Amino acid sequence: MAALWSRTRQRTSDDVLIRGLYEEHGRALLTYAQRLTGDRGAAEDIVQETLIRAWRHPEALVNGKGSVRGWLLTVARNIVTDRFRARAARPTEVAESPANGPVEQDHAESVVDSMVVMEALDRLSPEHREVLLEIYFQGHTVAEAARTLGIPAGTVKSRSHYALKALRELYTERPGKARLVVVKGAAA
Repeated sequence: MAALWSRTRQRTSDDVLIRGLYEEHGRALLTYAQRLTGDRGAAEDIVQETLIRAWRHPEALVNGKGSVRGWLLTVARNIVTDRFRARAARPTEVAESPANGPVEQDHAESVVDSMVVMEALDRLSPEHREVLLEIYFQGHTVAEAARTLGIPAGTVKSRSHYALKALRELYTERPGKARLVVVKGAAA
């Protein structure tokens, strides 16, 4: 029971110590840290870390070697210095944006997509496959595909419709398989 009372009393005295330090020196610490960092959020983190260090080393506050505020400001400055040095030791992180994308684009996704498309085309009838190749891979219009294949334009439209329908059915049956992007409709 005595140990419980001692721990409760210790916690209460720690709370009083930190609250008192914050009430008396918190505003000056925050202003100082914000002046050093130029960032309000970082300054608040530094004040919090300073108070945690004061809580861990209460003997430094009552050793009579100087003012408490001076000790707190020195700790805050040291924390800022440590953070600056840690940032300087690491390479600069650059956010990826369209203007400065990766030096080498990862092409794995496009390779997988093309493999899925090629597998799907292999499962179609030769007539359906050649219509899709003309329209989507060669970029021909329906009329151009009809001329190239020597069939009427209506037949090209019909075959492309049924070929796309077959592809959709094929990949709705196998939901766990790789995805297939199918362009809807054909150019007229």
